[in-house]
Amino acid sequence: MKLSSVGYNTKQGLKNIGRNKMFSIASIATMTACIFIFGVFFSIIMNVNAVRRDLEQKVGITVLFDEGTTDAQMQEIGDQIKALDHVTSATFTSADEAWQNYIEENFKDHPELAEGFKDDNPLANSATWTVLVDKIENQDQVVAQIQEMDKVRQVNQSSGAAKTLRSFNKLFSYVSVVIIAILLIVSTILISNTVNVGISVRKDEIAIMKLIGATDSFVRAPFVVEGFALGVIGSVIPLVILYFSYSWLLQHLLSRFGILSSLGNVFLDVNQVFTYLLPVGLVLGIGIGLIGAFITVRKHLEV
Repeated sequence: MKLSSVGYNTKQGLKNIGRNKMFSIASIATMTACIFIFGVFFSIIMNVNAVRRDLEQKVGITVLFDEGTTDAQMQEIGDQIKALDHVTSATFTSADEAWQNYIEENFKDHPELAEGFKDDNPLANSATWTVLVDKIENQDQVVAQIQEMDKVRQVNQSSGAAKTLRSFNKLFSYVSVVIIAILLIVSTILISNTVNVGISVRKDEIAIMKLIGATDSFVRAPFVVEGFALGVIGSVIPLVILYFSYSWLLQHLLSRFGILSSLGNVFLDVNQVFTYLLPVGLVLGIGIGLIGAFITVRKHLEV
């Protein structure tokens, strides 16, 4: 297609938006509503997924050693553990540190009660490595590998928590896919129907262009440009609304419920969410606009 034809079709496509204001407003409103709902669920899914990952990484594995294992051997085992796949961190707690932690937790109001054990640590064989993995699904594999190491007496894992998180991960994945699929299908149907109505109104215009010898691509081009423009507008509006709404809601929740701030990064920052939501929203809006225009205009090309 010549450059002049591209310019002409672009102008025609943009003029069509102004000529058919009701159709354009309906398309933009429909797309705005669909992408806004999609964005809300997308933000929720991202936050739930972040909380899930955080919980996974806090479900640790505790490694205990055979009696008589030296500090050097424990450190060597720790190096082997850190080298395993899926291990994100490994923290060593000596027997003295374990006893001191026990005193602080249980005798903080009466430290003198622990003085009798000053020279006799009752937790002498309780040195441990606390191991965290990247995903809860990989915990069993890491546990099996650690159990095979020499001088390892026992490996404890929170099997109940791990099983619960694995079940939740599976359920959450299924629910997320179903919700997103439904929203995409509904969005595509609504936009396609809206574009189809607009093109049906202009079927005489399309017929005239075909009768005077215009090619299918030349006839389709203005409507594709129109669909692209409507897709951009229909995706930018809800994304802007979502950005400021998310920022306000996050700030409101953290200021209203102070306990959430003390729990750390419970919710993702707006920029973290929009790093993914912005391109996804734009591609979704533009894609639906282009596909809807391309498919529906094809019905009216046969004259």
